[in-house]
Amino acid sequence: MGSKILVGPLLGLESEDLYTVCFSTDQHVQQAQVNLNGHSVDAVQVGTTSGSLFWRAQHREAPHSSAKVVHYRVHLDGEPAANGHEQSEWHFYVPAADEAPRFAYASCNGFSSADLVNKTEHPYALWQRMRESHEKEPFALLLMGGDQLYADEMWGSVSSLKAWGKLPRSKKTARNTRFTKTMQQQVERFYEDLYRSRWSDPDMAYMYASVPNVMMWDDHDIFDGWGSFPKDMHECNVFQGIFQIARHYFELFQIRSRHNTSLLNPAAEHYAFAFQFRGYHILALDNRAERTLQQVMSATQWQDLIHYFNQHANSGHLLLLSAVPVVYRDFSFTESVVDATPWEEELTDDLKDHWRAKEHQCERARLVMRLLENHKRRQGKTVILSGDVHIGCLGVINDRRDGGHRIHQVVSSGIVHPAPSRIAWLGIMAVTNDKKEYLTEDHSVEIAMLQPYHSDKYLRSRNYVQLKEGSDQKLWVTWECESKDKPVYPMA
Repeated sequence: MGSKILVGPLLGLESEDLYTVCFSTDQHVQQAQVNLNGHSVDAVQVGTTSGSLFWRAQHREAPHSSAKVVHYRVHLDGEPAANGHEQSEWHFYVPAADEAPRFAYASCNGFSSADLVNKTEHPYALWQRMRESHEKEPFALLLMGGDQLYADEMWGSVSSLKAWGKLPRSKKTARNTRFTKTMQQQVERFYEDLYRSRWSDPDMAYMYASVPNVMMWDDHDIFDGWGSFPKDMHECNVFQGIFQIARHYFELFQIRSRHNTSLLNPAAEHYAFAFQFRGYHILALDNRAERTLQQVMSATQWQDLIHYFNQHANSGHLLLLSAVPVVYRDFSFTESVVDATPWEEELTDDLKDHWRAKEHQCERARLVMRLLENHKRRQGKTVILSGDVHIGCLGVINDRRDGGHRIHQVVSSGIVHPAPSRIAWLGIMAVTNDKKEYLTEDHSVEIAMLQPYHSDKYLRSRNYVQLKEGSDQKLWVTWECESKDKPVYPMA
């Protein structure tokens, strides 16, 4: 056995028939190939990191009249390569052309503090359960809804950032306080180690290599609260320097490079992407790359999103990925109180992250109305998939105009990050509400939280979601929870 695969393989999907295999290697590798069912494809080096080369191979697998399994291996400099678990062969499932695909959705794949890791008995238990489920009945696609890893520990583990953190705010935001070469090198090493270590769990690594997957990012992929800090902090040299490095690693390991053919606009700053797969539009928003306190998505992303709605999403179903829930509890009372206190800036990033923050309410309404308009024209199911809040739940947008239309939202969060403690959740409940919300004066567009069958309204346990259309033409959503609950909901 020759060189090792450092991270990966990472199996991706970018269209009805375009699969990708990506991986990182040490910097001495000269050539890489992927052999799929006896057919060899050259991998192209599409990027570098501080300690590795990143490779990408593409494979076309047209839909067949029956399902198919594709086996593959990776060769580095002509020799078979294995990953860190000594695996050297993988396979993935390709559903038949007319088959209803089985999806998995997950988010919040990490811990925001070392304390939470130490208090969690089986950190990756749900990845093991997902793997067991996949081996019984294969998933056709794994959707990852943000926070694929947590970078927050950098503030305590990167020495140059620890020193910077002790500066007064006026010094942190000063133009002459630079993102130094030492900071750059240490932060690059941090992200390199983060991807290698956090994605090394054997069950997680198996799923990433065995189920085609797509990923959007959220704040913890950068660091907690990115895009929701006050302007002077958001634009300071150190924050921006960290962001550029986080972006580089995200672009390689999660987007699989700018060669990703599903990107709505490869030349843009955002990473929104979309493609069609077995009767579904898979559309992921980028709610972080250009986020500020005043906007969630840039004008460019809005243009690209509307273009996709108008030119491509004219039939079939839609799964829309929004890292932060569009439908959720109302934090406006808490936000108004905090805005009037000395703690405003300290708590800003937590409250302003929500779609229902007062600065984002207009943009949220615009998104909801665009979705309803597209849903009516497309005549298929529309489901928003969200995470972020470390709670599982279900929401609905009811449009009673023109005969009635309905959009559902499924929140699955998190597959690794623990749910809030009972005391913490009681505190959240006390300062928020889930009263029905109306977006129109005549109350014709109503937004509400629903209760899944066989469970409480809010799922305070780690979870991931399975989705599959049944013979009754309903999309059945099942939350796989670490608790004994078995929440399920059919969407007509």
